[in-house]
Amino acid sequence: MHIVHTIAALWQVLETAESIALVPTMGNLHDGHLKLVETAREYADCVVVSIYVNPLQFGVNEDLARYPRTLEQDCQKLREAGASVVFAPLDSEMYPSPQTMTLQPGPVADILCGASRPGHFSGVATVVLKLFNLVQPDVAVFGKKDYQQLLVIRQLVQQFNLPIQIVGVDTVRTATGLAMSSRNGYLSAAQLEAARQLYAALQQLVRSVHAGEQDVALAQQAALQSLSTQGWQMDYVEVRRQQDLGVISAEDRALVVLAAGKLGSTRLIDNIEFELA
Repeated sequence: MHIVHTIAALWQVLETAESIALVPTMGNLHDGHLKLVETAREYADCVVVSIYVNPLQFGVNEDLARYPRTLEQDCQKLREAGASVVFAPLDSEMYPSPQTMTLQPGPVADILCGASRPGHFSGVATVVLKLFNLVQPDVAVFGKKDYQQLLVIRQLVQQFNLPIQIVGVDTVRTATGLAMSSRNGYLSAAQLEAARQLYAALQQLVRSVHAGEQDVALAQQAALQSLSTQGWQMDYVEVRRQQDLGVISAEDRALVVLAAGKLGSTRLIDNIEFELA
């Protein structure tokens, strides 16, 4: 496995690659990330994992400074997982001059997480486009836990006619149902116990919709209230269309329930895709 920190070294390593799959990450890897690597290996002979904590996608007073950076441990995990290349650039490589040009992803980036984190998806789309340009992958693999992010990336590829196949991988969970996340490491033991309530609340909401709950808004409100009484500071719980995260109508069958909220100062997200008969 090659570990490179410069664009020049990356290009040198990739010169002989016949097919390339990219797994973009911010490091502090867990089993969810390793599942992405495992999936990427099914699509290409060379799997590139980028590890870069991207400052453009962090807002004011967010956790950029304290976001866990564990490169040595990450590289060991990736070596065992069969990654081919780790690209861990410095800021000076990714942003050699101030990034005055950024992508504006449009309406899909202004709702849900985009409403509470203005500019976040612009930062995500900008750095991902940079990585696509640098790596030139045939395939790029993303986790479905960041469902809105995955949709932004799919639209980026479609609207800019990029010859890249985007593969979404189901969320990997702990035994309690908690979606694996690098930010779970911020949680205390008590908060980890409380964190499992998010997935449970989403499961209950899905059951309500399947049972013919007439007022989806009422079911959403019940989930919000339940989580709030258990110590969560919720941003939203919403049932949306899978294809574009639009507001659902009576005709829609492919749905997703999404949620974001804080336990203490730690913001967590989760979602469940489901289909109505």
